[in-house]
Amino acid sequence: MAQTIDFTNKTALIMGASKGIGLATAEKLAELGAKVILTARSVDKLEKAVLSINSKGGAAKAHVCDVRDYSSVEAAVKYCIDETGQIDFLINNAGVIDPQSHLVDSDPFEWSLAVDINYKGVYYSMRSVLPYMIEAGEGVIVNMSSGAANSALPGWSHYCSTKSGVKKLTEVAHSELHAKNIRVVGLSPGTVATDMMAKIRDAKINAVSNLDWSVHIPPRWAAEAVAFLCGPEGNEFAGTDFSIKTKKGRERVGLPEEYLGEK
Repeated sequence: MAQTIDFTNKTALIMGASKGIGLATAEKLAELGAKVILTARSVDKLEKAVLSINSKGGAAKAHVCDVRDYSSVEAAVKYCIDETGQIDFLINNAGVIDPQSHLVDSDPFEWSLAVDINYKGVYYSMRSVLPYMIEAGEGVIVNMSSGAANSALPGWSHYCSTKSGVKKLTEVAHSELHAKNIRVVGLSPGTVATDMMAKIRDAKINAVSNLDWSVHIPPRWAAEAVAFLCGPEGNEFAGTDFSIKTKKGRERVGLPEEYLGEK
């Protein structure tokens, strides 16, 4: 049975929150009572997301942020502190799947941009938030992981390597911070029906491209898992990559064993 969670008087800073898993996470955490600060590069999408959350009784605000730029991340963190006085949860969700190409055909500039977002962006966000969490004596950081962290998929040299790096970053951060009451945990949601997954399907570059769309879980399932990891029971999984691809993982979160394509 899933835990009962109340995030009243908590604040979440969500990176990459204008769509997909990030937006679903903002909606879920707001539903559970948290104040949510959404960040992304798209002003229009952020504004639309905030209006939607607030129309349902949530407390959401947005700040434009490019995780490739440390000063931009610092500004987003400062905005969160100025607006709410705290940062209880940091959700590192910003990520890209492009450029999908074999190494010999890869564009060095685009490949490097993916590294800046998928890997360095996670570090930048953690580095900016940690002084506040350490001062507060508590905090939770959820880093979005992937099965790609443990795989070697053709066309995904950038994605597999950056996700592997984030997994190790999570482990090192846990070793440094668990004694300070700061929980750092990864979430491996499996394949999720998002715009990113549509790009993967269309690329036809590896086995993931060929999966039937019906097997991909909805973003709200990943959001439920983020909420679980931020709650009290999530402490059990600190320093690990928690997966909801398994029956056991889904049971802990309170998700169905299988996705049946429900709306």
